[in-house]
Amino acid sequence: MEAGQQCYDLLVIGGGSGGLACAKEAAQLGKKVAVVDYVSPSPRGTSWGLGGTCVNVGCIPKKLMHQAALLGGMMRDAPRYGWEMAQPALHSWRKMAEAVQNHVKSLNWGHRVQLQDRKVKYFNFKASFVNKHTVCGVLKGGKEILLSAEHIVIATGGRPRYPTHIEGAVEYGITSDDLFWLKESPGKTLVVGASYVALECAGFLTGLGLDATIMIRSIPLRAFDQQMASLVTEHMAVHGTRILKGCMPLRVEKLPDGQLQVTWVDLASDRRDMGTFDTVLWAT
Repeated sequence: MEAGQQCYDLLVIGGGSGGLACAKEAAQLGKKVAVVDYVSPSPRGTSWGLGGTCVNVGCIPKKLMHQAALLGGMMRDAPRYGWEMAQPALHSWRKMAEAVQNHVKSLNWGHRVQLQDRKVKYFNFKASFVNKHTVCGVLKGGKEILLSAEHIVIATGGRPRYPTHIEGAVEYGITSDDLFWLKESPGKTLVVGASYVALECAGFLTGLGLDATIMIRSIPLRAFDQQMASLVTEHMAVHGTRILKGCMPLRVEKLPDGQLQVTWVDLASDRRDMGTFDTVLWAT
């Protein structure tokens, strides 16, 4: 060991659901454990705290925003059940986002406290392997640190990918890494993709009263039962989500007024079309 190098029984790289569970279980069994977690900012500069995708940009904020959309639907139905309510009910994205983000930050802190209670050391830096038992990184103050362990678990998960072959995709688009941390409403949104992430995001955006369009290149929810997938997209269409089937985006351009002009091609007819949106969300 080099001078100043810290040694552990187990080192976990990644502070998401899997990494945290692994680290806490090992600590409970009496092992000396450390967790290294770091979130590289998205192209839009979005980053977050400990807890991984589920806590910060996945299950938790998604379910809370779905709940906000469901409450809006209940409020619209309420007068039929005798409730006298002002119509239409207005929604504030800013207030919802602040509440969701504050809740997520409380979970970030809770995870740190749980690690501390179990005597698991937490490091916030991007780890690089030096050899099969050692990683290095740079702390916020610029100091380099070396950590070694008998066993190292890689639990880094994954991040959304941008379609870099599409002009303007990275410069003007966002992903689910950014959507849940927006301070202001995304406005009229084009969701590109037919994954469950795409459909979920388009669904709650529509439920919140926003103009949402899904662009599907081939089939929705690939690898899922297609009868059920069709029922999902039909339900979404009935409730106001516009669906462009068999289309593929070609480029995204920013107009002088700040809106985004998207050009796409209909793959069946080879006909090109375009539309303007406030936000383009990549969820392929």
